[in-house]
Order: sequence, then structure tokens, then C-alpha cells
Amino acid sequence: MATAETVTMGLPHPPKEESIKAFNEIEVDLKKLLQHLRHETDKHEPEYFAAVKNLSNEQLTNFSSNDLKEVRVAQSAYGLHLLGKVLLPESDSSHADSNNGCYFMFRAFIPGEAETAKLHCIHMEEIEKPDGDKVFRAIYFQNDPLEWFDT
Repeated sequence: MATAETVTMGLPHPPKEESIKAFNEIEVDLKKLLQHLRHETDKHEPEYFAAVKNLSNEQLTNFSSNDLKEVRVAQSAYGLHLLGKVLLPESDSSHADSNNGCYFMFRAFIPGEAETAKLHCIHMEEIEKPDGDKVFRAIYFQNDPLEWFDT
């Protein structure tokens, strides 16, 4: 399995043609998984999607390749890993830092000789504070860096 230590990460940049092509291949799966994750986490940790709690499922998934704002490509022995940051165009900017909207991040995999990308995961973060309290989030802001993540 690829990890931050076993891949060579490129720098963040706006998406180019190949990244947009890969995004288009996984777009339907992204939308299904984003809705599923929100539904499941709302049962026990609604904080994950609290920044977009005002959005319906249709609004949450009303994004396209035009909303893919930043990518990083990582190379491993198995192929390419595409990390992407997607703007949720209907997000309420009053919830976001610098009024630039809300984003989610994903990781896709493109095997060595394959032509088709496969969705690996949507980034969901669980951070334990020094006092033992936990912070959960699946929604990010423009100033959050796009770095390697496993989940």
C-alpha cells in the first residue's frame, strides 16, 4: 500500500488535462461516496460535515470538473495517485475562511498501464486535541493544504 513515505509527491497546481480526465472518470463515484459518508457520519459524528449542514444532497454534489481547483500527483511503484481539492460551489461562504467557500479532498489511483482512474477515498480527518477532545472534519477551506492522506 502506498504511503506518504513510499510515494514521490509533486507540488500543488491547478488541474491539467489528464487530471480533469481522471476526475471525470470518478465524478459519479465521488458524488455517491460524499453523500454516503455524510449520511453515515451524521448518525454519530455530524461535525464531519457541519460546515455544509445547510446543503441538501443535491447541493452538496452539485460540482463538476470546473470545481476541481487544485491537484497533486504522487508516483508510486504501482502507478499514479491523484489528490484533488474540489470547491463545493453552493457552499455558504459565511462558514468558510476568507469567504472562499468550502472544499472536500479526494485521492484517486491510476494503475501503471491502466487508462481509467479509480476513486480511493475522500479525506476525513480526526484530530485529538491535547485535552483529549476530538475534532472531526471532511470539509476544508481554501487555505487548508492538499497533502497526502490515507482516509
